[in-house]
Amino acid sequence: MNSNDSRHSIWLGLLIIFLAQTLPCPAQTIVVDSTPSHVVNTFSPLYALGSTVDRVPSNATDTFFRPDQVKQILSAGWGVVSYRQNTELFVQAWHWNPRGTWSDPSGQGYFTGDATPTAEMIRHSYGYSLQHRGFTRNGGTEFDGFSRLDDGDLNTYWKSNPYLTRAFTGEDDSIHPQWVVIDLEQKHDVSAIRIAWAAPYARAYEVEYWTGAGDAMDEQDKGAWNKFEKGIVTDGKGGTVTIKLASSPVSTRYVRILMTESSDTCDSHGASDRRNCVGYAIKEIYLGTVDEKGDFKDLLRHSPDQKQSLTYCSSVDPWHEPADLYLAPDRMESGDQPGFDLFFTSGITRGLPAVVPIAMLYGTPEDSSAQMSYLKKRGYPIQYVEMGEEPDGQYMLPEDYGALYLQWATALHHADPGFKLGGPVFQGVTEDIKVWPDAHGRNSWLGRFLDYLKAHGRLADLAFMSFEHYPYDGCDTPWANLYQEPELITHIMQVWRDDGLPPGIPLLDTETNDHGGEAAVDIFGALWLGDSFAGFLTAGGTATFYYHALPYSPPHPACPNSWGTYHMFMVDKKYEIRQRTAQFFAAQLITQEWAQPIDAGHRLFQASSDVKDADGHILVTAYPLLRPDGQWSVMLINKDHDSSHAVKVAFHDAESNSSHSFAGAVTLITFGKAQYQWHPEGRSGYADPDGPAVTSTVTGSRDAVYTLAPASINILRGKFE
Repeated sequence: MNSNDSRHSIWLGLLIIFLAQTLPCPAQTIVVDSTPSHVVNTFSPLYALGSTVDRVPSNATDTFFRPDQVKQILSAGWGVVSYRQNTELFVQAWHWNPRGTWSDPSGQGYFTGDATPTAEMIRHSYGYSLQHRGFTRNGGTEFDGFSRLDDGDLNTYWKSNPYLTRAFTGEDDSIHPQWVVIDLEQKHDVSAIRIAWAAPYARAYEVEYWTGAGDAMDEQDKGAWNKFEKGIVTDGKGGTVTIKLASSPVSTRYVRILMTESSDTCDSHGASDRRNCVGYAIKEIYLGTVDEKGDFKDLLRHSPDQKQSLTYCSSVDPWHEPADLYLAPDRMESGDQPGFDLFFTSGITRGLPAVVPIAMLYGTPEDSSAQMSYLKKRGYPIQYVEMGEEPDGQYMLPEDYGALYLQWATALHHADPGFKLGGPVFQGVTEDIKVWPDAHGRNSWLGRFLDYLKAHGRLADLAFMSFEHYPYDGCDTPWANLYQEPELITHIMQVWRDDGLPPGIPLLDTETNDHGGEAAVDIFGALWLGDSFAGFLTAGGTATFYYHALPYSPPHPACPNSWGTYHMFMVDKKYEIRQRTAQFFAAQLITQEWAQPIDAGHRLFQASSDVKDADGHILVTAYPLLRPDGQWSVMLINKDHDSSHAVKVAFHDAESNSSHSFAGAVTLITFGKAQYQWHPEGRSGYADPDGPAVTSTVTGSRDAVYTLAPASINILRGKFE
């Protein structure tokens, strides 16, 4: 190459770089499949796009439900409300009605709320800590409470749930074995166990150790339980027993006591109630080694607080007494499940039928039946009844949940055969929930639950399947996580179907939000909300519910650096709304601009996008909706944080082999980082600018190009040519 050619190449390269930097990039295309028979979902926004009400600090309830505060909440536009049941997460009994009766005439035992409405309206309801708890912590109570299995007090004891025994299930107790697990936190040599039994004790049980690479509680498919060679007991007599489990120590982190036959002797509460005389009870457990002299070396920390060695249990007896009331200001876990009368009369439900829960894991069928009878007598509209709360987080096996489900379903349908019941209300997982394999090697939680219902001829009692969706872990959520959401929500819904959920049973995402501290209140939270809610409906879901409507903004317990999780508002020290967050504006776009805020059918279609980055991530997702007013409304989410994208929108009808485009006046509504910027300052975090969305009118045509601002959620709305 001569010098002239070299100079020419240099100048040509510079010209290309200059043009690339100064000329707009060619528009990329969003293709909408508008074929009428290709509708992926038809829904009413008032019933498909909902929100939630959860437990709040006891001193915040009256403020949150003040008319001026409720008015601001309603302005977000969400429809039906899902009432969340938080006491189950903290191993508490729920007194949904403060008035009621105790099973023991002395004023303790099992509480049943009064089913008869009175002139006094229920404004507040609270949880009562269970005395016979066997959890140090689990998937709900990570920072509060303790187990009675190693609290160092022989006057206390763990006891299993009586409703999982033959007396209530009608099945042999071996079908619902109860268990406790000890977590040594790291591998130790184990050769002996000492069990101080209470009554009722186990006549038949075995002691096992865990092998495998996975966590025995949270990765139950990645390992196996193995019997200690001398750990099988068939003629237990109760009392305090020391068992040498093996001739030589076994190195393990987890040990399980699996109980299959009860003595059916009565516990310390007496023989007047048969629930006191079934199941299993243990005062204290000691685990370690025995030396050649017979001296027992205990590896466990015994303490009545979170410093104890970790223990887990299959279930907990819901026996309690008035002194167990757990109530303290400024704390959700000791706070108020807002009273049902307050909930239904405050206006927050818009008069729509609500999704309401019953306490099943730590309740009684009689109490749940009384609750639903009360609501029916009040005339409150009920859409669905959710059975319990997050049994997977409580480490409950699916057959045990199924046994409770059927007992409660019988009681509730006795009160009203028309109640639509469902569950299991899974935690926010993104993959199938795996449990310890059964005798047939099956380890899918949902699959085994469905099999249990089918085996009892009761699948019809499952009117809907519900789950929660919290797709991200950790306190720092990278921007790249936005690219995952459409696939995450679509995938987990397909998992439930693959587990055997019949196609005719609706899917409800009864509680959802992104996780990750400050990201939730930054523009990230708004874009995620659009992708998740529209993605859920595109995948065939029936209703999804934003968590949560009430403006409760504490620091997330796992994210002490953040006050920015799970809410549309920031509040002041008196719990009054002081500012809207990004998800409030996104909610308005979804409920009032993308959809029409009316109870009428909206038809949802699919769209494809070729707007990708160098790694193949789709940067612009699209959700086309044909509204009752005849307008096409396309939600376009630009997940490119730094760059705008120019796109064309084409509609293709495969049946008529025709193509269309927007024509005439087209409304473009944009909410992005230009309209909203979050500034983290702990509880004093704030947004500036703080909205609102920007609305403009553009002209549609086949060649029209629509510019999507960086990091923005956009609604493009108009009619065909």
